[in-house]
Amino acid sequence: TPKWLECIFGIQDTVMGEIASLITAICWALTSIFFSTAGKQVGSLVVNRTRLVLAVIWLMLTHLALQGTILPVHATMDHWLWLGLSGIIGLVIGDALLFQAYVQIGPRITTLIMAIVPVISAVLAWGLLGETLNLIEITGICITVAGIAWVVSEKTSDASNHDGHAHFTGILYALGGAMGQAFGLVLSKRGLSDNFPSISGVLIRMIVAMLVMWGITMLQGQIGSTVKSIRNNMPAMKSIIAGSVVGPFIGVWLSLVAVQLSPVGVASTLMALTPIMLLPFSHYVLKEKISLLAVAVTIWAITG
Repeated sequence: TPKWLECIFGIQDTVMGEIASLITAICWALTSIFFSTAGKQVGSLVVNRTRLVLAVIWLMLTHLALQGTILPVHATMDHWLWLGLSGIIGLVIGDALLFQAYVQIGPRITTLIMAIVPVISAVLAWGLLGETLNLIEITGICITVAGIAWVVSEKTSDASNHDGHAHFTGILYALGGAMGQAFGLVLSKRGLSDNFPSISGVLIRMIVAMLVMWGITMLQGQIGSTVKSIRNNMPAMKSIIAGSVVGPFIGVWLSLVAVQLSPVGVASTLMALTPIMLLPFSHYVLKEKISLLAVAVTIWAITG
């Protein structure tokens, strides 16, 4: 935490981590709208590939400004190992599933299911990092899972646009995305040991994820088609650019600040406030009809 913030406002590291978590939740709400829109136009895979390239560019420029180098040359092999694994599991596998869920079941239901991330993160942190769970936290887990299950099972206006199979597989994709994000957060905290700069950590995650993603794209022979899809659809490109700024750039950076300064369970729970922040966007931007029951149960889940 900057010393002037501590002196003037009395803000400590843990509180800064919690503030970073809340801003991250806002970023996730915005990026889900942008990437959902782009994914319906060019496909979720094209969105995932493109946003990683853009995020690496933004992060390299920021790293140069803050750390004096365009790459994290001071990172050890241990940092590259854990943060690289975090990038592959969270940003390649997890986000690929997440973006497909956006396309199939919409951003609101997807982000509601993603609210289970604190549950998974807390359990993983308990087993891998030694962060224990008390009775209140276990109670919160039960409340959260119950709320998510209720809202996901409710018939909503956006679900009517998909057949039953697509809705079911979309839920599975979202659950897979939640698992990927939870594992990514825990591995990130392991990689951010010894007060490693969070901006360097997120750049390592993005570089590894981008190389793996585009390596797979090259093996599939889809580089040309990906570039063509983006070049021929400028509205989608604009959405991806906007989403890459608030999501992979600002959002992922702040999420690492959050898990570095706060317990993983606390940070991921605050980041899971995205569904609450997404409701106004879904209602006013996507013109979804949000029932009072959906609002009430969403608040119930986030309260957990």
